[in-house]
Amino acid sequence: MDRNRKWVPGFAAVLLTLLSHTTSALEVPLDPKVLEGLPQPPTITLQSPKDYIFDPRENIVIHCEAKGKPHPSFSWTRNGTHFDVEKDSKVLMKPGSGTLVIDISGEKAEAYEGTYQCTAHNEHGTAVSNNIVIRQSRSPLWSKERNEAIVVQMGVSLVLQCRPPAGLPPPVIFWMDNNFQRLPLDKRVSQALNGDLYFSNVLPEDTRNDYICYARFPHTQTIQQKQPISVTVLDNSPDGERRPSFMTPLGITSTKMVLRGETLELECIADGLPTPEISWQKDGGGELQSSRMSFYNFKKTLKVSDVNEADAGDYRCTATNKLGTAQHIIKVAVKAAPFWVSAPRNLILAPNETGILTCRVNGEPKPKITWFVNGVPIENAPEDHSRKVDDDTVILSYVQTGSSAVYQCNASNEFGYLLANAFVNVLAEAPRVLTPPNRVYQVITNNPALLHCASFGSPIPTITWFKDSQTSVKNGDPYVIHENGTLEIHVAQPLHSGKYTCIASNNLGIKENHVYLEVKEPTRILKQPEYKDVQRGMSAVFVCKVKHDPSLIPTVIWLKDNGELPDDERFDVDMDSLTIRDVTDEDEGTYTCIQNTTLDQDSASAMLTVVGNPDPPTDLELTDQTERSVQLTWTPGDEHNSPTQKFLIQYEDLLHQPGVWVNLTDAPGTSTTVQLSLSPYVYYSFRVLALNGVGYSQPSQPSSQYRTNPSAPDENPSDVQGVGTKPGNLVISWTPLTGFLANGPGLEYKVQWRQKDVDEDWSSKTVANVSQFVVSGTPTYVPYEIKVQALNDYGSGPEPEVVIGYSGEDLPLSAPDSVQVMVHNSTLAEVHWEPVSFQSVRGKLQGYKVYFRRIRGLHETEEDTEQQEQVLTFSGNRSEGRLPGLQPYSLYNLTIRVLNIKGEGPPSPSKKFETPEGVPGPPSFLNVVNPGLDSLTLEWGPPMNNNGRLAGYTLKYQPVNNTNELGPVKVINFLANETTITLSNLNSSMLYKFYMSAKTIKGSGPIITEEAFTAMDTTVPSRQVDIATQGWFIGLMCAIALLILVLLIVCFIKRNKGGKYPVKEKEDAHQDPEIQPMKEDDGTFGEYSDTEDHKPLKGSRTPSNGTVRRDESDDSLVDYGEGGDGQFNEDGSFIGQYSGKKEKDTHEGNESSEAPSPVNAMNSFV
Repeated sequence: MDRNRKWVPGFAAVLLTLLSHTTSALEVPLDPKVLEGLPQPPTITLQSPKDYIFDPRENIVIHCEAKGKPHPSFSWTRNGTHFDVEKDSKVLMKPGSGTLVIDISGEKAEAYEGTYQCTAHNEHGTAVSNNIVIRQSRSPLWSKERNEAIVVQMGVSLVLQCRPPAGLPPPVIFWMDNNFQRLPLDKRVSQALNGDLYFSNVLPEDTRNDYICYARFPHTQTIQQKQPISVTVLDNSPDGERRPSFMTPLGITSTKMVLRGETLELECIADGLPTPEISWQKDGGGELQSSRMSFYNFKKTLKVSDVNEADAGDYRCTATNKLGTAQHIIKVAVKAAPFWVSAPRNLILAPNETGILTCRVNGEPKPKITWFVNGVPIENAPEDHSRKVDDDTVILSYVQTGSSAVYQCNASNEFGYLLANAFVNVLAEAPRVLTPPNRVYQVITNNPALLHCASFGSPIPTITWFKDSQTSVKNGDPYVIHENGTLEIHVAQPLHSGKYTCIASNNLGIKENHVYLEVKEPTRILKQPEYKDVQRGMSAVFVCKVKHDPSLIPTVIWLKDNGELPDDERFDVDMDSLTIRDVTDEDEGTYTCIQNTTLDQDSASAMLTVVGNPDPPTDLELTDQTERSVQLTWTPGDEHNSPTQKFLIQYEDLLHQPGVWVNLTDAPGTSTTVQLSLSPYVYYSFRVLALNGVGYSQPSQPSSQYRTNPSAPDENPSDVQGVGTKPGNLVISWTPLTGFLANGPGLEYKVQWRQKDVDEDWSSKTVANVSQFVVSGTPTYVPYEIKVQALNDYGSGPEPEVVIGYSGEDLPLSAPDSVQVMVHNSTLAEVHWEPVSFQSVRGKLQGYKVYFRRIRGLHETEEDTEQQEQVLTFSGNRSEGRLPGLQPYSLYNLTIRVLNIKGEGPPSPSKKFETPEGVPGPPSFLNVVNPGLDSLTLEWGPPMNNNGRLAGYTLKYQPVNNTNELGPVKVINFLANETTITLSNLNSSMLYKFYMSAKTIKGSGPIITEEAFTAMDTTVPSRQVDIATQGWFIGLMCAIALLILVLLIVCFIKRNKGGKYPVKEKEDAHQDPEIQPMKEDDGTFGEYSDTEDHKPLKGSRTPSNGTVRRDESDDSLVDYGEGGDGQFNEDGSFIGQYSGKKEKDTHEGNESSEAPSPVNAMNSFV
């Protein structure tokens, strides 16, 4: 079975690495607790580089660190022989380490140059380091030389050689003058890779005596200086122009070898006049466009970084000037020091398992592979029949305990070598689960969930998963069990939450571990911030409301343009909003709301655009000028993020209204020009305002002045009217023309009039500076034709329209005739009359006024002088009208007048009429006096308005029992002169309800109600009071209250547990007839209510004489029933349930002192 596992450091977990179809390998976990008791061969963890150049002024430190169990011991070889560290007092090996510190102070450093190799050894094997070549850095002085002065003719090429001393490492070359200023380089003068200074052609300004080459040695930080070179350029016989030729490299072709991974540097420097241009091309590859390629030194140097085999080939450099070209081909060969394809890896094997070590390398030429065991060539190592070597592979079959070792693979060719250590550790270990126990994994719904079960053991443990300690988790949707033991749920759902158990087992034991998965609701922004257009100085509010898992607390972060919000107190961040106060232009941008939880986040963005009033237009210009038009052009101002909707053009009339700007026209927001229609005789100045979504801009600067010539008026005055203000006149009025409309000086008005439908000429009058003219001596209220025409010094306006007006009115002359009254009922009458003639109206008819007054009641003998006269106006040419709201059984007087604008005409002859009888009003009062044990005495007063001949009274009454139910109704009729009655044979201690109404032949009027108790037995009230104050009664009430409290608590507990507590069903099934339902609004009992919203008779009191206060019992009999008539059934019972609503008593002054009612007191207590 295939098994491989590898440990990932991030999870401190062991993971298997697949080596072959028949082998398994196990890496040692990094968990220190596992490493403590685990045998392990040595592993080199730190070593110095293969080529170590040291500074002779400092100690030599050669690193060699290793780990292993037990901790390894260290030894060194130098130049292939054992290096005895203890015999050299200048050499110190760090405790617990193989690192060497060599003190070379006072010693010759060359003595310690050589090739060093470190060996780390413990009982399980030996690991070796690379061969570390130690060399001393060198910065030799320049050899003594005498530089001859160079004299050349202008235009020739020149090379100044540097030839620095050989240093270790090689020095950095640069050219400077005596003032330590770098010499300027360009495409004519350049420094080659070897440090020489090349001139493609020399110029007179190249003359100087301080060309100095400097060499800087990086390890020693020293700079060496060559002797200055003097160059003199002559121009007495300058060299002429010539084709390019190469100064370096020489010849037509050259070769270059570079190692894979290094940087290839190619250079071509050419002479010529004019100075040649250099270009590069790779044969067969076209232009050089690779990102690894770059040009330096004015394209004279080509660098290719991180060289690979594909970079080999022919590189062609071309030098070009106007006289021709020169080419050179550099043949590049790419070789390679050995490099890893697959380095050998450590193996942990169980007894009898098989493992493979592979050492796969490449290089050019092909590297030679040599195997070592514990630092000894494998052919010289003790024979091991379980080991088989096949070139780059070592196969270990059926390994046994004690066969642990460290294998070395050495791959080398002429350009270098690679050395790798890989141990084979044979272990027998029971399983260990390295994932911490009871770890809680939290994921968001629909996301992958990874439950780790990092384990270690040898043989490699088998991992099994269970959910909720019962269900076995198998590979397959939705679960995937990875080779490293991790359980993955591709799309986690809430149902996957729970406890998971992983079991690691091999033939040496079993180990289990529990982890928990919680699948959370995703965080989602429900209300995203919206795009905002906000005016400068206003506030912007971005709303960002989020829905999240209740167990996760979100944090909100707001960003502006993907950066932090400005540190400004104007920015106010709340849980679900961002408010920006006093917005400025700098606040414009994209605002992003990020709602974070520990598991996920959601974000949403919106733009804030800061808008403002547009800037005013500029550059107003007048073109295409004519007598009546001009073209106005302007340049729009800044719109401030709100498109211009329109431009408003205003003008100022400097002649007639200076300082007053008037709206002339507007233009679309996309326009910058408009054709304006003008009026004569105006001194124009124009300005433009821009309008956007915020508002208007400031006005532009005024345009230049433009004057139009005068002409005759184009129009006449408007609103011409003719109205008489008094008899015999006609006032003609109009709205004058403004100076702008006058079109010229000398504005006047020609007023014309004549009587309509009369054959006569027009009368006329010319006036100026007025807006009306009065015509006198006109007939009363006759029509006139009227015209008003405008004139000025340049002519008359157009022919005016004719307007009809009327002369002054006078009071009407006649009154309506044939007045008749029809009485419909006791409160409504209808009056008819003959309209007056049109001539007698003497004005515009407005209508008729009917005056009527109640003289007295028909049952009265004296006139009612307090009654005011009433007036009804009937508009228009009417001949009838209705008189509502009359009083029944009364005598009325009536007159009618015609009405025009001037006033009223004479009255018509008076007309008297009577109204019939109606139902009477309610009795003026109803009192209950002298209550007895079984009797009550009632007194009442006659109605304030009889509305007819009083026929008598009707009394209805019924008892109200202790449960507020109404008893049967009894009815008694009385004559008109009866006002008192004593009712006997009543029940003692009983509340009675009384209804009293008066009647005429038309029927009964409204009722008045009253309530009263009969007197009580002397024992009953005291016993009731005693019950309410007895200790046992109070205790009983407390017990009932406690029982209710307990029932409520039990109900609450059951409800919280999800159970149902059917209290309502039980109460419905076993209702106590003694217990009345409790009202929800005020917690009181009862069915008998005092108002329409079912309030009980709380706080009612009974007077000492047994009556009830009127202001607490003012119900109407109508309100007690379903209908509005307060009717009784045929059997005398009252319709509807007793509601207790009382009507206010109209009679005052019959109240008496109050005493508490025991029954009501008990009702209030309960």
